[in-house]
Formats: sequence, C-alpha cells, structure tokens
Amino acid sequence: MPLALVDPDFAKEQLVLMTREWYMHPNGQLPAYEWALGDVNPPVHAWATWRVYKIDKKQRGRGDRAFLVRVFHKLLLNFTWWVNRKDAEGMNVFQGGFLGLDNIGVFDRSAPLPTGGHLEQSDGTSWMAMYTLNLLAIAFELAKDDSAYEDVASKFWEHFLYIADAMCHRGHDGQSMWNDEDGFFYDVLHASSGERVPIRVRSMVGLIPLFAVETLDSDLLHRMPSFKRRMEWFIENRPDLTANIACMRTEGQGERRLLAIVDRDKLRRVLGYMLDENEFLSPYGIRALSKFHERNPYVLNVAGSEHRVDYEPAESRTDLFGGNSNWRGPIWFPTNFLLVEALQRFHYYFGDDYKVEFPTGSGSYLTLWDIAGELSRRLSSTFMRDANGRRPVYGDIEKFQGDPHWRDLVLFHEYFHGDSGAGLGASHQTGWTALVAKLLQQSGEKETKLADVIAAVAAD
Repeated sequence: MPLALVDPDFAKEQLVLMTREWYMHPNGQLPAYEWALGDVNPPVHAWATWRVYKIDKKQRGRGDRAFLVRVFHKLLLNFTWWVNRKDAEGMNVFQGGFLGLDNIGVFDRSAPLPTGGHLEQSDGTSWMAMYTLNLLAIAFELAKDDSAYEDVASKFWEHFLYIADAMCHRGHDGQSMWNDEDGFFYDVLHASSGERVPIRVRSMVGLIPLFAVETLDSDLLHRMPSFKRRMEWFIENRPDLTANIACMRTEGQGERRLLAIVDRDKLRRVLGYMLDENEFLSPYGIRALSKFHERNPYVLNVAGSEHRVDYEPAESRTDLFGGNSNWRGPIWFPTNFLLVEALQRFHYYFGDDYKVEFPTGSGSYLTLWDIAGELSRRLSSTFMRDANGRRPVYGDIEKFQGDPHWRDLVLFHEYFHGDSGAGLGASHQTGWTALVAKLLQQSGEKETKLADVIAAVAAD
C-alpha cells in the first residue's frame, strides 16, 4: 500500500502477480513464505487491493475497474479455499494456525496441539470477518456499473453475519471467543475430549476483532435496492444472527449502518485495555501483548508440561520461532496500522459524540478519530528526533544517533521495543513497516487542511 503512494501501477502489478497462476494454487491457496508454503498468513490481499484501488482513484480521478475485477475474481477462489479448508467443524470459526503471529500463543500454532483437537482462533476468525467486509466493499464498487455484483455483495454480507455471530454468540457450554466477564476476546482451546477452554491471554488476538468494521452509507443502499431488500429481510427474520453484534437497525452519523463484530459497549470494553498504558498502550504504539503479563504470566499445564506466556518487549526468550521474531510485547506496524484504520471507521459511524477515555484512567476523553491520530503520532515518533535530538528507533546505537553520515538513514525494522521504541529484528522490513509513510501522509494532509482553515479565518 505505501508503494501505491509513489507508483500505483507497480503496486497494482504486485497484487495481480500474487493472484496469478504462478503463485496461487488452482485450489485458491496462497503460500505463506518460502520455507513453509503450506503455512497460512492473514488474508489481507483484499484489503490491499481495495486500498490500492482507492489511492489510485484519488490520484487519477477515476478507478481502474479492470484491475479491481481481475483481482476480485481470483480472491473469490482464495476466500473459498479458506472456508473449505480452515473451518474444522463448518461453524464459521477458523483455525489459520501460524497466521504470521509467531510465538503469540501458548503453543506453536503451526504444529499439532499437545492436547489434541484444535484451536478456535480469535485472530483467524476475525481475519475472515475482515476478509468478507473487504470483498463486500469491492463488490459494492463493482455493482455501481454491474448490478450482478449486488448478489455477490449479499453473499458476503450474510457470511459476515455468520462469522460475527460465531465469535460473539455464547454456546451451550458458555465458552465463546468473547469473554463477557473480562470484556475481551480470547482463543478457545477445543480439546479432543470436547472440552473448550478459553486461553485468557491479553494479546493482539483479542484486538484483531476490531479490524472487522465497515460502514454502509444511506445513498449507497438506495442505489442497491436488491441488496437493501435482502438486508432488511435478514434483519427482520434472523435476529438470532444479528442480536450479538453491532446493531444493523441503528443508523449512525449521516444515516450510516455499521457492520462490525463489536457493538458500542464491547468496543468500549476492549479499548479500555488497549488504551491503558499499563497494558497495551506504549509511547510508540500498541504492544502485541499486554504489559499486565510482565507480573502476571499466563501459565497452562498440559500433560505434565508447563506452557507460559510472559511480557517480552524485545527479543524473544522462548525457542518458538527463535529470538528474531516476537509477538509477546513488541510493537508491530501492520497490526497497529489496521487499528488506526479501524478507529477511523468506527468514528465514521459513531461521530464526535462517542468518546473514550484516553489514556485509560486519565479522566480525559477523546473521539475515536482523535485517538487514531494520537496512535498515528506515537507510531511516527519512533522515527522522529525527540527533544534531545535522538531517534527512538536507534535506541542506544550511538553510530546511528550522532554520526552525521548515518543519523538520517532511517531503517524499517521488523518490530520495535514495547517500551523504548528501539528497532528490532530484521532491519529492512519494508514489506510492512513502510506503512509509516501512509501515516505521515495522512498527518501531513490534516496539518495542511488545518493551516488552510487558520488562513481562511485570519483572512476574514
């Protein structure tokens, strides 16, 4: 996506390449990485396609429909592969396994569980909910010129409802991914015995459900009468699917409808953890694991072996995936960027009247848009010089902090220290840390608009 800011044609070519027959298996599977093609990474290709399309459209004044159609049809194959291969019981609960989060869990999620059975993944299921909404947005865009895509849009809207209900609905044993007692989402261990146990670790897997959010504008629904008719029927006749998620009846800002896993109350409870500086909120973004686990490690005893998760803000101290990759405390840009976007989308629906305490416990309340801006500022400050002229990204490396030949050559590290912001892991991870370029661009546009307003007021 950052590449689209400077060369949208090349960005589009990369997405086309990933869905070509040279890369995608005929059954729709996309490989994760070169040393384990069978692993699964988050299905973010539809999100990337939609964002690149919109950036290109904004720059050129018209959208590249041919590109959008070409990739959309290939993504339908990949979506079907996910539904058929990664939903063990056909209950719209997904088990992606690895999903790029390395050692975030108690177990190696790519390997068979020591308990037998499978893991009902909060992140895997949320990624699929997000996937349906990304494909829904693309289908709406294509339906503007071809009404046949209204049927496809209805399919993804209904599929989203099933997935969201599976995450939030309390089953017969009272164990869903949403834990009402804690006000947070957890993975659920589904043992071979049939027992289901929530893995009560406050980690990024409980924040990823926020990614699944989209709004429907009233004028869009008026232009899609077939979709609107089916949507209204579903709302009237299937309250069992719509009762546990964001209310589709309530119109928000600008008469918009909200599609999200969390309703306004669940959102507030999850953000209570996410925006707490003693939990997820760092001066440089959102940690992958709550700092709560620094003094309160999560321990699970299985078959005589102890499995634990501690807060580790830098290199990993466990042997899961080695020390050069860690999701037990550091800050990662891709998930942080998606959190910023999610807050912006929620604000688009709730408007300025919905405010959340920031930071948690401060007594100060901000709109979701302003909180997104503050998170963006914290992430960007990782690379900026502070009051002492030092960049947090370079930590205690004096060569990069002070040497005039090196101090302005900023690297895109893989992830960042959960407390100090120092760069860690691979130092040239432009595949995702370059997302900071988009954050800086958005901040620059906001400042430009503010300057224009100030200038206009001064002129008056």
